[in-house]
Amino acid sequence: MPQNFLSTPIEYLNGVGPQRAKLLRTELGIDTYGDLANLFPNRYVDKTKYYKINQLIDGNTQVQVIGKIISIKTVPTGKLSRLVATFIDDTGKMELVWFRGQKYFKDNLKLNQPYVVFGKVQRYGATFSMAHPDMELLKDHQSRAQQAMAPIYPSTETLAKRKITNVYMVKLMRSLYSEIHNSFIETLSEEVLSGYSLMGKNQAMKEVHFPSTARHLQAARYRLKFEELFFIQMELLLKNKVRKSKIKGYPFQEVGDNFLDFYNNHLPFELTGAQKRVVKEIRADMGTGAHMNRLLQGDVGSGKTIVAVLTCLLAIDNGFQACIMAPTEILAQQHYAGVVELLEKTDLSVGLLTGSVKAKERRELHERLEDGSLHILIGTHALIEDKVKYKNLGIAIVDEQHRFGVAQRAKLWKKNELPPHVLVMTATPIHVPWP
Repeated sequence: MPQNFLSTPIEYLNGVGPQRAKLLRTELGIDTYGDLANLFPNRYVDKTKYYKINQLIDGNTQVQVIGKIISIKTVPTGKLSRLVATFIDDTGKMELVWFRGQKYFKDNLKLNQPYVVFGKVQRYGATFSMAHPDMELLKDHQSRAQQAMAPIYPSTETLAKRKITNVYMVKLMRSLYSEIHNSFIETLSEEVLSGYSLMGKNQAMKEVHFPSTARHLQAARYRLKFEELFFIQMELLLKNKVRKSKIKGYPFQEVGDNFLDFYNNHLPFELTGAQKRVVKEIRADMGTGAHMNRLLQGDVGSGKTIVAVLTCLLAIDNGFQACIMAPTEILAQQHYAGVVELLEKTDLSVGLLTGSVKAKERRELHERLEDGSLHILIGTHALIEDKVKYKNLGIAIVDEQHRFGVAQRAKLWKKNELPPHVLVMTATPIHVPWP
């Protein structure tokens, strides 16, 4: 069946029609068969277990009970009213309560007929009550195979008032899948599917609505999450490629004396494999002539500072200056002390610029920065003030990216004709949730 079948308007699906289609469109944003197929359950409940009324406990999350309705009455409560049905099995009785849609239920519920009811029970005095239960005749319930993991779909108060219940949504999904069959085009290559042991698209879309087992449900959800994140990553890579083609940066193609002398003679410890890999990637990025905008994430104490120093040396060897920006004055002072200690056996000049620096010292720093005799400047946001002018800033290293916003980045870019390369260091993991 062709993929464009999924673009069929939802009102043409059996059991919908114009009025319900309007509700689904307004409340859930469902316009087409494809929209409905992509309405995933909020959660799943175990419907393999049936409770007797004498087994119920106040606050049971979700239970299902088999019994009969023996009476229905409207109970006035001030200006409002509620519909109450007495529901019994061979162990006791409970109440089913409706505050909305009372006329519909009063006209359509059948006395002394076996029903299966499903919902949350609460105890009021000596009586258990279930408000707005999902329910169907036992004969209809038994006529089809029951799912062990039953889906619970998103809903709204308006849908509930109009009798669009979870039972209705499950029936709608069954009607949909009886028509669409294998309408979903596989979006991942066979290499990706086999390489990551992923379920196929059509099977995943069916299992997420009608899970055959808990294991299959987990595999289906994993595949759909993988697909979403895969294409987010693809989009980011494409945007990065386009950005690099449009935004030029200074090409740092020289690995010179400062870098080599420090690396070979003054490193305080052997670099880890991860540090060597990152330095290699940074060298490759800055040697292309495209603007580098890289995030360096690592735990506190993992050695991000030594990577920052080596990056600064690459810039200096290519005739440029470097700056390291910290979010607070204390952190800036710590960076300054650490960098000065690392570079004490070199001829490179390192300065510190924060809000507490005296006016005379500040002027001297500005002069040395502007004439190029200051190689590395460390400080707070004072580094990007309008009056701070660099001779040729080639790399800006920012500690803690969540403190460095769009406005600060725009100021930084104005420091040179071409924007300096940017390396952002953070110890904060980046989380990407899936709904």
